[in-house]
Amino acid sequence: MTNQIEIRHLQYFLALADSLHYRLAAENLFISQSALSQQIQRLEIFLGEKLFKRHNRKVALTQSGEFFREEALIIINQLNTSMERWRYRVEGGEGILKIGFVASAMYTFLPKVIKRFSDECPGIKFHLEELSNKNQLDALDKKQLDICFVRSKKYLKDMKNISVFKENLTLVLPDNHPINKKNFKNIAQLKDESFILFPNNQSDLYYQQILNLCNEHDFTPQIKHRSIHGPTIFKLVESGLGVSIIPNSLKDVHNSKVKYIELKKIKQKTELFAVWSTSNDNISLRHFLKNLKENIS
Repeated sequence: MTNQIEIRHLQYFLALADSLHYRLAAENLFISQSALSQQIQRLEIFLGEKLFKRHNRKVALTQSGEFFREEALIIINQLNTSMERWRYRVEGGEGILKIGFVASAMYTFLPKVIKRFSDECPGIKFHLEELSNKNQLDALDKKQLDICFVRSKKYLKDMKNISVFKENLTLVLPDNHPINKKNFKNIAQLKDESFILFPNNQSDLYYQQILNLCNEHDFTPQIKHRSIHGPTIFKLVESGLGVSIIPNSLKDVHNSKVKYIELKKIKQKTELFAVWSTSNDNISLRHFLKNLKENIS
């Protein structure tokens, strides 16, 4: 019965699921290999399912084990988060909020939001983590984040979102490129160039906007390099390995080896969304959302 499962069973299971090696998992847990084996067997009896396949000293997760790993991670993460919040409140704090963000959100929009909320709710502590769109949404689903700021619309059913910031796209060129602000007419002038873009699976909304823009001018961009990091994109561009299109807020005005042309006259924009889970009962999140909505309306 599941009410017989203890936290240590989940910890033992996750240690073995990570290493897929009984001896290594036992060493990491500071218990004997036989004790670990007994506890895993007991857990499987409680669940009525085999979690691991064992063959010739090799260990692998069963499909039930894969599913259980996802749930066990959620439980352990929730426990750790709850205990951290409890400890912080015991010590006089009001709560903890875990925020994920893409790099460009921190250039313009997010610092003002955090500063304003910190001034109004100084007892709430922030944990900030820069992640890709996909990794943020995965972390949100696993309850490792309370809210994230992404450029994506691929959410799960129990997630809500609001648009918080919309901005122009900006063309990035090597400083010695013949096209400049004066002679630039439209993106079709770059149809024979190599493009450096964020990966589609990491930033689908941005990626599709670029494709739409190029398709309107009757060409498909030749994407030769991909990166999720602005500094890497700028280095590739300044080395002459291609051109790029980025959110305007991501541009590095201190980099004299590249130049920027803000695309003000096109309909394509890049949009930043705040996303959170409807099942999240963190009161700090409610305060943050209230403040956020009041200041973007």
